[in-house]
Amino acid sequence: MKFEISHKIIALGFVITFAFLVFSCQPQQQQIGNAQTPTEAYKMLYAAVKSKNPENIKKMMSKDSLIFADGAAKQQNKSIESVLENGFYASTFSATLPKMRDERVKDNFGALEVWNEKERLWEDVAFIKEEDGWKIAVGDIFKGTYQSPGKSQSIIEKENANAMNPNNAMSRSNVNTNVDMNKIPVTNVNVPKPPLANKDATGEKKK
Repeated sequence: MKFEISHKIIALGFVITFAFLVFSCQPQQQQIGNAQTPTEAYKMLYAAVKSKNPENIKKMMSKDSLIFADGAAKQQNKSIESVLENGFYASTFSATLPKMRDERVKDNFGALEVWNEKERLWEDVAFIKEEDGWKIAVGDIFKGTYQSPGKSQSIIEKENANAMNPNNAMSRSNVNTNVDMNKIPVTNVNVPKPPLANKDATGEKKK
């Protein structure tokens, strides 16, 4: 009798432990918008886009990005949900989670290169850290408050290639160490040229 009781206690202990583990995993799955790194933030954005969940996509946008999306929606007579449909970045069109590399963080600003399979290039995705986690910072870029956490690997590779072959070097006006605005495929929004277009490669205003 004692033997049967002890087995029941052990079995009950396993059940309780298993239930605790399952329960403890649930909050992590529900923490959309509370990304602790830019890489984690992009993964959350990609999952939200693929699940066609507009509320979760909004949770991955910074405050200024939501303001930017709202203004673009009104300008184009669209819903904000349609403007945010692809999270502002064409890399989310990928059927599977795209390759990521070169995460950079400086203070509350971050960036991550994500492979854009359709255009065969690395997108430098911009992030800003707000109270509850890392968010997409497209609106902050166009507002002029985003600060680069450093040159992307793609830009460094291009600069190195140009140094090896000066005849094919790009002009300084085509290189921007803050953000390569031409590589931000705002797929659902028609927007004016951002303030950063008036700066050269050092971030200083052109004379």
